[in-house]
Amino acid sequence: METELRVYVGAYTSDFGAVKGQARGIALYQIEPATGAMIKLSEVAAQNPSFLAVHPSGRFLFATNEEAHVSSAPDNAISAFEIATDGGLTWLNQQPSLGGAPCFVCVTPDGRFALTANYTGGNFVLYPIDADGRLAAASDNVQHGSSASGKVPHAHSINIAPNGRYALGCDLGLDQIFISEIDLIQGKLLPRAAIDLARGSGPRHLAFHPNKPIVYVINELNATLTVFNWDGVTGTLNEIQTIATVPADYTGQTWCADVHVHPSGKFVYGSNRVHDSLVIYGIDQASGRLRLLGHESTRGKTPRNFALTPAGDLLLVANQDSDTVVVFRVDAMTGRLNYLATNDVPTPVCLKFA
Repeated sequence: METELRVYVGAYTSDFGAVKGQARGIALYQIEPATGAMIKLSEVAAQNPSFLAVHPSGRFLFATNEEAHVSSAPDNAISAFEIATDGGLTWLNQQPSLGGAPCFVCVTPDGRFALTANYTGGNFVLYPIDADGRLAAASDNVQHGSSASGKVPHAHSINIAPNGRYALGCDLGLDQIFISEIDLIQGKLLPRAAIDLARGSGPRHLAFHPNKPIVYVINELNATLTVFNWDGVTGTLNEIQTIATVPADYTGQTWCADVHVHPSGKFVYGSNRVHDSLVIYGIDQASGRLRLLGHESTRGKTPRNFALTPAGDLLLVANQDSDTVVVFRVDAMTGRLNYLATNDVPTPVCLKFA
């Protein structure tokens, strides 16, 4: 059982039309593990901090800023914050995202670089991180163009493989996963492979199994999750399974979002927007393949990001369009979710534990 839990909530602050941001910036909440109640501890102003990443040292936090202003011209950006001992944030600096709609940020395991994916820009960008946590100017910008078949790039996430050697970038528009080797000396992303997924699938986010060479990719557009074997030496993926994320009798719009593996390595969870549910799978421990265990309503609208506590006993889900963060207790034996509480949180998009 977690004894003290704090979570950062990234949220929308502007009115985009389809999304009406109500938040002020990045908020820090304390979670009561027994009840799931959340109490706001602090908040720092930021423009549309729609995705967050905590530095491995725990001293810094990075956020995407959609439609932020950098220098004299409007642009999207990535911001750096220092984390105080009480978890409060102090803004350090900001760099242009070099592409429209930055929607993901992560940090290499050694803490030397931050990476981002720009959705409308269709590019992945690498930034050196200074010793004081500030972001230096981008050291690499990998731009993808439209395919011969007319597909338009929409980079949606980029994750670092467990050994820190490779970055795997999901492009929802091109239906591809781009695998790059990270040159930690020159600060470059060296292309190694492009993995094709089913046309129209829309790979969005991925998660590595905590102790097996397996990768789970959630596909936004066709409501599926694809399982790959991962070779961490050669940096290659081999597809072994694709499974639906919504019930067989569901006929509504399919619009997946996020995927996470339970710390025990026994379960995988994925979020379905519109269907407003979390899908729950059990993992075959020999092969990494999935079997459907069921679905759990998120008790809100448009579940975007969700997060499991480090101990795996709680799961928090950000319901963007109902302005709530819902807390569930995880059954360690079955993977099932037991509802604890609904917390009022304006336009939540991303959850990261302090």
